Amino acid sequence: MNRHRTAASVLLAAGTLLAGALTAATPSAAAEPSPSSFRQQHSQGFWTAERMRQAAPLDVTAAPGAVRTALPTSGPPTLVAPTAASTPTAAPTSVAAAPAAFPQPGGAWTGGGAVVKTSGRVFFTMGGRTASCSGDSIASANGSTVITAGHCVKYQGAWHTNWVFVPAYDNGNAPYGQWSATKTFATDQWAASEDMNMDVGLAVVAPLNGQKLSQVVGAQGILFNGGYNKKMYSFGFPAAAPYDGSKLVHCSGNSGKDFLLTKDHGLGCNMTGGSSGGPWFQDFNEATGLGTQVSVNSFGYVFFPNRMFGPYFGNEAKAAYDKAQTA
Repeated sequence: MNRHRTAASVLLAAGTLLAGALTAATPSAAAEPSPSSFRQQHSQGFWTAERMRQAAPLDVTAAPGAVRTALPTSGPPTLVAPTAASTPTAAPTSVAAAPAAFPQPGGAWTGGGAVVKTSGRVFFTMGGRTASCSGDSIASANGSTVITAGHCVKYQGAWHTNWVFVPAYDNGNAPYGQWSATKTFATDQWAASEDMNMDVGLAVVAPLNGQKLSQVVGAQGILFNGGYNKKMYSFGFPAAAPYDGSKLVHCSGNSGKDFLLTKDHGLGCNMTGGSSGGPWFQDFNEATGLGTQVSVNSFGYVFFPNRMFGPYFGNEAKAAYDKAQTA
């Protein structure tokens, strides 16, 4: 399959495609409390190793008229510092050689550090099928917040169900457990019209074994209204060829601003479907695996190969984050 026929998402008006990972399953029932959030049911036991492995990417077409309706607005920069894990745990995988030299168009992350635990795969059911994206544990008031792409929580007018976050996912294994969402969120603009400029989603996950997510895996810092044109590192779990969703992949390089249809960040990157929602960091330290998150993998243009785009974290993303972190 063409890389951008399974990229994180694509704009219909420009001949582009959203991407997830879909196979047959049965969704759970839940009630929607408000337009920009969705109350989830716990789904422990649903996501077996085999079901996670079978969440293979398929193309998903963006709805006409929902490409873009508003531009992100800015305010003063707001920085939230990272949170260290309070529970000592062994690394899920051994640390190999250092990552390739900057820039990196796409390759397995072998540098270790905090990002190995804070990032993970996201699994959910969508329209009766299982699906996967990527996500990241971020610092929050409740210590239980995951950030991802908007289309990884809601798509084509429907909120996804059976939503779980699997930090440090390793080929069907969940070394730090499966964290079930109690509530998922999106920017108001994504929830209302699936605006590609606002493709940001979040989830609040329930405690596991009496501990919160950030206590177990830590949480990355996050920055809103941080500007453009930065050195960036992007992470995710792409599951379409040449990747298979079994390992954490990264890209790095100098980012720019999308000059076509959105006001997103752009980065040279060959990650494929399933990487949607994976974190983008500025000020990333390869030795510690810590950075400041400023975006998520969102979409790629069919006619612009090997380049990923991610939404600008402006006032709208900050508002969604505030709803989630206080839930």
